[in-house]
Amino acid sequence: MKIVSIAVSRKKGTPKTPVAEARLSPEHGLEGDAHAGPWHRQVSLLASERIEDARRRGLEVSFGDFAENIATVGVDWKAVPVGTRVRLGPEAVLEITQIGKECHTRCAIFYKAGDCIMPREGVFARVIRGGTVRVGDEVRLGPED
Repeated sequence: MKIVSIAVSRKKGTPKTPVAEARLSPEHGLEGDAHAGPWHRQVSLLASERIEDARRRGLEVSFGDFAENIATVGVDWKAVPVGTRVRLGPEAVLEITQIGKECHTRCAIFYKAGDCIMPREGVFARVIRGGTVRVGDEVRLGPED
């Protein structure tokens, strides 16, 4: 299980721009991202396998297009219970707070991609312990070391 993409955006409801690394701040989220702040959905996570499924269905999408902060390989996020701790790289620890979300309007992502899988496939977390995360970092589920 590892991180295959990290992405940020300055505005909510828009695709995010992939970056090689980013800093997670405790009880805030990814520095420089519009969704960061003192709430329960500081970081969004999505399985890269779901993005690949969307491509196979004919959508022209890539990392960040569903406004996910972190895309991973090898994790079925919908099966990870709320409250689970997730370690990203050597330092950062998240806690899963929500599985899926309700979309009240069709955002720019829906119009660009023709669909938005985050309401069905994405999960959200708050940052328990900060740290720098990089593409290629290991993802571990369960209690902190």
